[in-house]
Amino acid sequence: MTVPPGTPCWADLATPNLDDARRFYPELFGWTGRVAAEPEAGGYTVFLLGGRAVAGAGPPAIPDQVPIWSTYMATDDADLVASRVERAGGQVVVPPFEVFDRGRMAVFADPAGASFSVWQPMGMAGGEVFNVPGAMGWNELVTPDPEGAKVFYELVFGWQPDDQAVGSMTYTGWRLGAQIVAGMMPPLADDFPDDLPAYWTVYFAVEDADATAARAAALGGTILVPPRNVPAGRFAALRDPQGALFSVIDMGAAE
Repeated sequence: MTVPPGTPCWADLATPNLDDARRFYPELFGWTGRVAAEPEAGGYTVFLLGGRAVAGAGPPAIPDQVPIWSTYMATDDADLVASRVERAGGQVVVPPFEVFDRGRMAVFADPAGASFSVWQPMGMAGGEVFNVPGAMGWNELVTPDPEGAKVFYELVFGWQPDDQAVGSMTYTGWRLGAQIVAGMMPPLADDFPDDLPAYWTVYFAVEDADATAARAAALGGTILVPPRNVPAGRFAALRDPQGALFSVIDMGAAE
């Protein structure tokens, strides 16, 4: 695999309008698309950056599913992760299954409701390039229960929390060995409903967050959080034309 187990390795979009996703994201990030040949794949598309896989998109797995970007963690044993998720109080949403000859995957939810997936590679390793403009650059859990998440993700992936004060907020880096592999923060809005589940968000690296946000809006997307500086860089939170949330970050513009 291209990244160690327990590290984000892939992201894909579930969307009811795959044709529009194939229009929007290549125009935004310079991607090309490779559509799976198997009819059972439903037109699943691997997006490529310079010929290397960076993300995917496919039809929703269940009816009425809201459009959503999913974060996948690498694993060498999806079944073991499933058992850990259950023991830690999470939910196995989709038990491990084989995706043709590409790999095995499963979908889970943590105790606060944040969904995430795992990928056990066979013929496909996952993402082939990271942390360059147009590729996945960061993955972040937004949750109203950071303390519960610390317990859960340590049991499932062995992550250790690395807390830092950012203004009045505590930002947590997820440490796996010597590496910070992902992040966590509480919701920023004071009116965050108690019953709204947590969520994982995918950040794509870009050269210019302001220009990318403006481009996304021109292509039919929505700017949720206008570009702003944070310690990691300059970021913006966006929605695509179908409503799927994602973020972009220029990590060269760190405070």
